[in-house]
Amino acid sequence: MKTRLWITGMALLFTGCSHAQTNPVAYPALKAAIITQQQTFKAQYQAADANDKTLVLNEARLYVFEKIRGDIFDAWYGTPWTFEGHTTIPRQGSVACGYFVTTVLQDAGFKIPRVQWAQLASEYIILNMTDDVKRFSNKPVEDVAVYIKQKGDGLYIVGLDLHVGFIYKSGETIRFVHSNYYEPDTGVMAQELYGDNPLANSGYRVIGKILDDMMMEKWILGSVFE
Repeated sequence: MKTRLWITGMALLFTGCSHAQTNPVAYPALKAAIITQQQTFKAQYQAADANDKTLVLNEARLYVFEKIRGDIFDAWYGTPWTFEGHTTIPRQGSVACGYFVTTVLQDAGFKIPRVQWAQLASEYIILNMTDDVKRFSNKPVEDVAVYIKQKGDGLYIVGLDLHVGFIYKSGETIRFVHSNYYEPDTGVMAQELYGDNPLANSGYRVIGKILDDMMMEKWILGSVFE
């Protein structure tokens, strides 16, 4: 089984890294494909012994990370920001920062209370997703960059004074992905950590690295996040 899982994981790595922008019409098909793959992982996980369960978790984590970083983010780029925006369709309507975060997670296959979480403080979302949390108070954004580099590749949720978004690290690339109220007409975008943006300008930041084993097991099994 280990050989088959390794081959599956390598195929997912190469197919999941495309950054061609997703057509909004194709977005439902993308979500359906994610659910289909989720069911495949579930069958593998339930049939695996303890060691192979770890392999399945790692492959599922890679798959979800690449799908979010690539296809899902790409689909949402350019969706305008408004304070009350809550669209579920990329580039149709508008989306506020909290709804962007919870919709991405939901579309990636996590069973979360999308509307409820979107209306709560960002720290609540983070603490319901991971225990791997770091807080920065009145620190330069350079400290955040150093921390992300030390933590390594992966997906993070970052809560700010009045904002929430994602940070991802992939190799040498680190980007802050959010529905940007500084540039509402463009809205969802990926930015460097530095510069004139809510991350750099915020006095308080709480960062949680997500997609850990507990979170991925719930994703694989279809368990509900409260």
